[in-house]
Amino acid sequence: MDITGKKLFVKALLEEGVDTVFAYPGGMVTDILDELYRTESIDMILPRHEQGLIHEAEGYAKSTGRVGVCIVTSGPGATNIMTGLADAHYDSIPLVCFTGQVPLNLIGNDAFQEVDIVGMTRSITKYGVTVRDRKDLGRIIKMAFHIARTGKPGPVLIDIPKDIQTSLGPAEYPESVVIRGYKPNESVHVGQLKKGYKLLKGAKRPLFLLGGGINIAKANEKMQKLVEQTHVPVVTTIMGKGAIPTDHPYYIGNSGMHGKYAANIAVSKCDVLFSIGTRFNDRITGDLNEFAPHAKIVHVDVDTAAISRNVVVDVPIVADANLAIDKLLEWAEPQKTDKWMAEIAEWDQENPLEMRRDKGMTPQMIMEGINEAFEEAIITTDVGQHQMWAAQYIEVTPKKQFITSGGLGTMGFGFPAAVGAKIGNREKPVVCISGDGGMQMNIQEMATSIVQDAPVIVCLLNNYYLGMVRQMQQLWYGKRYAVTCLRRRRGCPQGCKGPNESCPPYVPDFLKLAESYGARGIRVLKEEEIAPALEEAKKSNVTTIIEFMIATDELVLPMVKGGNPMSEMILK
Repeated sequence: MDITGKKLFVKALLEEGVDTVFAYPGGMVTDILDELYRTESIDMILPRHEQGLIHEAEGYAKSTGRVGVCIVTSGPGATNIMTGLADAHYDSIPLVCFTGQVPLNLIGNDAFQEVDIVGMTRSITKYGVTVRDRKDLGRIIKMAFHIARTGKPGPVLIDIPKDIQTSLGPAEYPESVVIRGYKPNESVHVGQLKKGYKLLKGAKRPLFLLGGGINIAKANEKMQKLVEQTHVPVVTTIMGKGAIPTDHPYYIGNSGMHGKYAANIAVSKCDVLFSIGTRFNDRITGDLNEFAPHAKIVHVDVDTAAISRNVVVDVPIVADANLAIDKLLEWAEPQKTDKWMAEIAEWDQENPLEMRRDKGMTPQMIMEGINEAFEEAIITTDVGQHQMWAAQYIEVTPKKQFITSGGLGTMGFGFPAAVGAKIGNREKPVVCISGDGGMQMNIQEMATSIVQDAPVIVCLLNNYYLGMVRQMQQLWYGKRYAVTCLRRRRGCPQGCKGPNESCPPYVPDFLKLAESYGARGIRVLKEEEIAPALEEAKKSNVTTIIEFMIATDELVLPMVKGGNPMSEMILK
């Protein structure tokens, strides 16, 4: 018996095991939402903005390992999720986003709230299509979930015209799907991997560079075992943080533009760089001519297109991280790296990752407070200076997960991602580390966290500025703080060089704003207030903003100027 498209839609979600959807209503999805409302098996989350919605779906997907599902209407509803689609695309987050569309007979007529969302998002989705025949709906939804979660995960967009939702068609939902031209790599080239391991085994200064692919593949335990069997030290990208525990004796730290001194020097001095699950973007490599100049480079990645795209490698290996590490574990033997490790330790002692402790409360103290307060947690960050401080100082262990926006660097990501993570993991504490700029980009999701009973602890570092750009202006633009001061008002002098006694008050008052949503607010001014504030927030049953007032001129160091070699770090 034939059924409507909207009934098949709900049936498909149930077949895919979906229990949560992030949805914002509108004329072109009302039929789907009405049908979803009739089932008690799927929890519908109403965010307060579509950008907040898709970041919540990202946080849900990253923290649970499941596909995040979004539903938005046509026109502005669809265009408002584009930033999130790009973010998920660059960070390989599995999403299936359904957009409503005007009826088929109106497509191309500039109808009310009609946009070609498939065309607009083609470069930032793994797959996108408008359903033009009701009989294809089930197959297309099946394809969407299969493509989103297999191979290199990513976002998929399915555009469903309103008349497809109400038309009758087949009731069957396929159990599997074969997609011509889409064959994710499910094997590993043993010959290439042996060649790579032979290089590693013969190295005097071997180094693992681990990216987000390890975390996506959930290959962390295997990777730790491989490191312990080979005695090869590890550096990570920011997205690779947590690939092995950050307190592991063979872990050096993050490398890259704001990487640890010892980690960047190790990359510059190593003779074999064995990389897994990273695409070698510019924040990691700096000047390509000077990246790992003495090393043979082995590159393992599930995405064929990522290999030798940015850095030409000596041994390319297309494989899922799990499969490659499984095979490496069969061959792994201890290597003599004591001398190499001692050399790395000397670099670390020369320039340790440490902020001054004689000038009041610092970001490092705040991150250390978070480390001590939470044995288990999901930690999200927004984007900016606070993100880099978190990447430098937050400890990630098997009981702690670190979620951030890497490839796109999306301000406004952190808080909604934390809300989505909490919705997907209600039994775990969720901490959002944010800045005063990024927090205001999606602060309306405070309402979502309250009404969904999804309390999050927000550690908000307030320095009155858009700090990362202000830092560049301080170092390279003669302290001309163009549109980065969040206290600046119309009457402020044009050539202001920084804070002074005549500065106007900061708006908003985050504590009062939190209270207006039914949340809590705590302001911290001194180091000794950090631990009590975190403990108080842990006891709260509603979202709590802890506003940490930090120095305006605090810098993220080390820092490498864009395009320079990673060995040329600004240290002071």
